[in-house]
Amino acid sequence: SIDADLNAGLIDDDEARRRRREVAAEADFYGAMDGGSKFVKGDAIAAIIITLVNLIGGFAVGVAQKGMSLSDAIHTYSLLSIGDGLVSQIPALLLSVATGLVVTRSTADEDMGTDIIRQLGRHRTPLRVSGAGAIAMCLIPGLPKLPFLLVGGAMLLASARVVDEQAVVGTEAPAEGGPAPTDTPEMMVAEIQVDPIGLELSADLIDLVDPTSGGDLLDRVKALRKKVAADVGIVMPPVRTRDNLELPLRTYAIKLFGVEVARGEAPPGTVLAIGEFLSTLPGTPVKEPVFGLDAKWIPAELRAQAEVSGITVVDRASVVTTHLADVVRQHAGRLLGREDVKVLTDVVKRTHPVVVDELTPSQLSLGEIQRVLQGLLDEHVAIRDLVRIFEALSLRARETKDPEQLVEVARAALGPAIMQPYVSECAVHVISFDPQLEQRMLEALRPTEEGSVVAFDMETGQVVLTELARFMLEAENQNLNPVVVCAPQLRSAVRRMVQPSLGRMPVLSYRELSGSAQVRSLGVVTGRLAAVSF
Repeated sequence: SIDADLNAGLIDDDEARRRRREVAAEADFYGAMDGGSKFVKGDAIAAIIITLVNLIGGFAVGVAQKGMSLSDAIHTYSLLSIGDGLVSQIPALLLSVATGLVVTRSTADEDMGTDIIRQLGRHRTPLRVSGAGAIAMCLIPGLPKLPFLLVGGAMLLASARVVDEQAVVGTEAPAEGGPAPTDTPEMMVAEIQVDPIGLELSADLIDLVDPTSGGDLLDRVKALRKKVAADVGIVMPPVRTRDNLELPLRTYAIKLFGVEVARGEAPPGTVLAIGEFLSTLPGTPVKEPVFGLDAKWIPAELRAQAEVSGITVVDRASVVTTHLADVVRQHAGRLLGREDVKVLTDVVKRTHPVVVDELTPSQLSLGEIQRVLQGLLDEHVAIRDLVRIFEALSLRARETKDPEQLVEVARAALGPAIMQPYVSECAVHVISFDPQLEQRMLEALRPTEEGSVVAFDMETGQVVLTELARFMLEAENQNLNPVVVCAPQLRSAVRRMVQPSLGRMPVLSYRELSGSAQVRSLGVVTGRLAAVSF
């Protein structure tokens, strides 16, 4: 459970180490207790057997050798055996006390003398009870009074000089309850820390995170972190969830590094209906936040009716979680920090040390590897297969450290995995460029600080984008998921060209069209509706 809480982001590394120490100390305690109890148990059984042997043997000796009557032998040797048993229990008592000290010592970090003094002098009540009990022993006839008086008096004197921890806590409580300093450097640094991911809820959406009201949003967010790690290949940072009274009612906001990037609604007492024939249901028409589908917030009481009508119904927590997952995937590159790259590299090094040693730090630094991985994530390419990525980078990094070229090398190594999401019915549907247009694009290719771009004039670029949009719309009407393919040298530049207007359209190179899937053409972009100029 400690590892599960750590992976879910509920605790940090220090808290995980503290919990592991507690578990180890508890295991040591029970182990020592088990051994000590077995030893004391054996000593007690041996004492009982010795008493029985003395009693039975005394009867036999008194009757057979001493000529005593049976009643006299029983009376005499019973007293002797019981007295011997009582005397023999004094070492057993001392042994039990020593065993208890050893058991207590098994969970401590200091020496035994310090532990004994600290435990005996922690509270005054045990010392008072011990002192009173020792003095009370003086009332028993036949027992020496002076030793018990000395021991009891010493215990009572020691109890008077001990300061009880509860009293100390009580005197310090008012000071702790007073205003705490807020201008310490540690607290100021904590206040200026920016959370990588934040989820803010309006006042009427608090029930989503309240377990007493059936809210399970926090549990779903924890499960989302594992799903993102499995799908994308990055460790999603913990999500800081808080209320925001400034938000309009029914509203939630998603922030990345303190900046709002998405906002949605989740009205209380409703569910989101997605599909056709929504006009028959009462509610508020909206757009589904991830895919932009027609939807409507309907009363929760109508959920069964909507499902019977074939309408997809989603609860509010699922809407928020799905929206958050989409935001994380869209900005996965921003969320991948240098420390995350170091952790991922160390994980790969455990199983493939040669691959990592060959790549970093001799050829690429962690910062350069981070830029390559961010480039892959920005185009929604999972980085789970880090071994294959690192192997491809180590071969090309000897010739260049250009991030754009390194990204293309990594994409070529991941070709089948990149193409797989777009395969439908054992085929991938592509939109390609006319060879003449592609040659012009290669001639118009220009390097910039942000990467290479196709330096078309505005009119020609608009014609190309219009044709791409038309082919994409026709493919969607046929329930197909098209991709744009081009030469590897053009891929990144074409991606930058189509991203502003056709952001979700994937752009692949010819080298990435590998595997057993067939390639079916949906159209060829010619760009001939306008003259091309440079």
